[in-house]
Amino acid sequence: MTFVPAPPHADSAAVLRAGLWMLGAVVSFSSMAVAGRAVSFELDTFEIMMYRSVVGFVFVLGVARITGHARSITLRSPGLHLVRNVSHFTGQNLWFYAITMIPLAQVFALEFTAPLWVLVLSPLLLGERMTRVRALAAIIGFSGILIVARPTAETVNAGTLAAAAAAIGFAGSILATKRLTRTESLTCILFWMTGTQIVFGLVCAGVDGDIALPSPASLPWLVVIGCAGLMAHVCLTTALSIAPATVVTPVDFLRLPLIAVIGLMVYGEAIDAWVLIGAGVIFGANYLNLWVETRKRYRT
Repeated sequence: MTFVPAPPHADSAAVLRAGLWMLGAVVSFSSMAVAGRAVSFELDTFEIMMYRSVVGFVFVLGVARITGHARSITLRSPGLHLVRNVSHFTGQNLWFYAITMIPLAQVFALEFTAPLWVLVLSPLLLGERMTRVRALAAIIGFSGILIVARPTAETVNAGTLAAAAAAIGFAGSILATKRLTRTESLTCILFWMTGTQIVFGLVCAGVDGDIALPSPASLPWLVVIGCAGLMAHVCLTTALSIAPATVVTPVDFLRLPLIAVIGLMVYGEAIDAWVLIGAGVIFGANYLNLWVETRKRYRT
């Protein structure tokens, strides 16, 4: 769990490594969606987040002690950690709510406005350059999302609003993570993520004086949520430390076709032609951005 800062001019191999790390995040986030829906029938979103964070915290502490990286946990950036974790906690709770209300493919499609927020805001907050290709990729990707989601007055409900709002929280988390990777280790970021969100979850879940205990059937799913959620952030944070956020985050679009297939096979959620077309447009935007970035770094 060591942190290696990205070189100022990452080569094509670095871009490829970042893409592979993001593929790990894609699998982890998809696993978490399935597990989250499985436990949603007996636990609310705050309880899910609390138990997820407990699993992650234990795992982070164990690995940190075994590997000797516990000493990399610092108090250098408490404000930035707080911003990151409040953003993520808010977004994740809205996300867990949305996956119980609308089809998984629609949740993921609306969530994918987060990379578009990153593409737009990273030049302002991270100092990364907004090129014409990145702007074009953002526009194409957003068009693909509209094709998949096809929002209308009839389809806008609590689930779609929650998924859309979750994307804003995730974008804030991504941007804060990128800032943190400049000075903090991955162990430090994950320690404060899981630790503070245990407190957030405990307070929010216990505000009504009733925190439900998971049943034996739900325990394995909670372990999956905790481990998958943690690995997703390991993959995401590592990828962000290797390549710019505007290069890394669009790879996450690949979750859409994957979760659409999972929704069809596990939950019988039909995939129509518009979902396939939209997924193709989104993939095209990802490929364009990554191909141009890779060739540019190869030439330099």
